[in-house]
Amino acid sequence: MSDNTNETTAAAEYDFHPMWESLGMDVPAHDMLLGAVGQMFGDVFLAQENRPASTDYLNQVVAGIHSGRIKEMLDKKASGEAKKIVGSFCLYVPEEIVIAAGGIPVGLCSGADWATDKVEEHLPRATCPLIKSFAGFKLGSVCPYIESSDLVIGENTCDGKKKAYEFMATQVNMYTVDIPNVHNAQTLELWKGEVRKLAERVEQETGQKITAESLKAAIKLANDKRRALQRLSATRAADPAPISGLDSLLTVQAAFMDDAERLTGAINAMADECEQRAADGVGVAPKGAKRILYTGTPMAVPNWKLFNIIEKAGGVVVGEEACTGSRYYKDLVDESGETVDEMLDAIAERYFGINCAIFTPNDGRIEDIVRMARELNADGIIDCSLQFCTLYEMESFTVEKAAEQAGIPFMHITTDYANEDAGQLTTRIEAFLEML
Repeated sequence: MSDNTNETTAAAEYDFHPMWESLGMDVPAHDMLLGAVGQMFGDVFLAQENRPASTDYLNQVVAGIHSGRIKEMLDKKASGEAKKIVGSFCLYVPEEIVIAAGGIPVGLCSGADWATDKVEEHLPRATCPLIKSFAGFKLGSVCPYIESSDLVIGENTCDGKKKAYEFMATQVNMYTVDIPNVHNAQTLELWKGEVRKLAERVEQETGQKITAESLKAAIKLANDKRRALQRLSATRAADPAPISGLDSLLTVQAAFMDDAERLTGAINAMADECEQRAADGVGVAPKGAKRILYTGTPMAVPNWKLFNIIEKAGGVVVGEEACTGSRYYKDLVDESGETVDEMLDAIAERYFGINCAIFTPNDGRIEDIVRMARELNADGIIDCSLQFCTLYEMESFTVEKAAEQAGIPFMHITTDYANEDAGQLTTRIEAFLEML
């Protein structure tokens, strides 16, 4: 039996309710949430056929996502192994800096509707579901990651987040970094300054100075995780695809929350198995199943709706040009730096290359979409925007034009976290797959 299975078995016998109560959570409401997510996970993930055996690790991650993982982080802080827990909502917050200062970086809950009535007392009704979600999880006191975070780092990406973070700053200890919206040499220098200010703020919070040694180790740790994800992603070019889009999405969702070293080992094990499956012609869908590249807004746990519809309709998602996808792992931080300043510059340069829709112009994202579609042998592209996400909605026209010029079939979807449109989306996606 693996160490992870032992941990999970022990966790199943442990009562986490006192821990959640100590965090000030609404425990009865949280029990309802966990029940719903558990049911959804079973219906979506465990119903898949011919999953790689190594994806059992993902089952364990989800089983302990609000329990064992939270206890692990709190225990590390109590023992002094970690100084503080630092939460964030975006991959633009450099995890290397948090780790180097003795903190534990974690992604925060933002993938389901919660306490919407309370949210709309503070934010407009016509607000992106992701933004309303993280505000709702806080106001409803059901996200142990938010409640256990000593510091929450926001980022001035879209206008909705900018203003929502002003509200969140009334609820949590908040620090917001400013992301330039144009890529050029001058804005890169501004961004380097923001990264240095962030490092100073995190050091202040943890009480631990970032050293060249700690930062070099943190860069290596984060890069190793990215290398493992790159390996796994590369196997998806095979036909049949050795792993589903659902499980691939979950690996990146888990990467925001799970212990980095442990997760890296698990993903490398998945890559080992999937490389062998690809060599043996073993897949999660029949050879010739229609292959979809997803692009668009990120999908936080437990937002699995669209991938579930695509793959239950007979397609297979073979890549994600998204923050919960290739943007998270495709580029590494240069590991050649020797001083803290050199390494902070390298971190800034790596993160500045993320092709978020906030940038104008955003040619890099368009080029990535077409390149990935070709490398992964995609039959079509599905571009998705969360409702009221102006950036991705407007950029979808550019993506569609690029797909047309590349000769790749394209479909745009606008949706939210609710299931009311599941029937309509199923009909549209089935028709799209049939057309391919």
